[in-house]
Amino acid sequence: MTDMAELPPEPTGWLSDRELKHVRSELPILYVNAVPVRIDARGEVTEIGLLLRADDDAIARALVAGRVLYHERIRDALIRNLEKDLGPVALPRIPLSPTPFAIAEYFPTEGFGPLHDSRQHAVALSFIVPVDGDCEPSQNALDIVWVSPEEAASDEVAQDMMGGQDVILRQALAHCGVLN
Repeated sequence: MTDMAELPPEPTGWLSDRELKHVRSELPILYVNAVPVRIDARGEVTEIGLLLRADDDAIARALVAGRVLYHERIRDALIRNLEKDLGPVALPRIPLSPTPFAIAEYFPTEGFGPLHDSRQHAVALSFIVPVDGDCEPSQNALDIVWVSPEEAASDEVAQDMMGGQDVILRQALAHCGVLN
């Protein structure tokens, strides 16, 4: 039998800032994106929640997004990141086995693809998540604004989105059948 002192320490899932910077320079990082929605009794999308974040001295709209930690299930990463950005009583409805509607690739080189993240090459599984509770943004989200599907599809909203996330938003709207 192995002595407990010989076992490696239990991983926390978090990297130090230095370690994360190094890993981001060498490997794609796995993320989840979530498009929070309100739905009516028929299951049709009535509103889309967009975060307001401070970005380079400007306010920009963004989707809920965050890393998947080591040994973390996708479902748990979604719940953690939704709670981090929308607050603990947002009451997201995540299926037992979530399936993304799209896979997004963010590149550190602007113009390489429609999505850009200057810090890293990232791959994000993108989900549409109905939210039933009260949302009180936390962490680095300043606020959440609920907009109609038509407004979410507008050029004005697209211009305000961070890193090309309007592409993911439009894919979500099309997936829900609310974008012609």
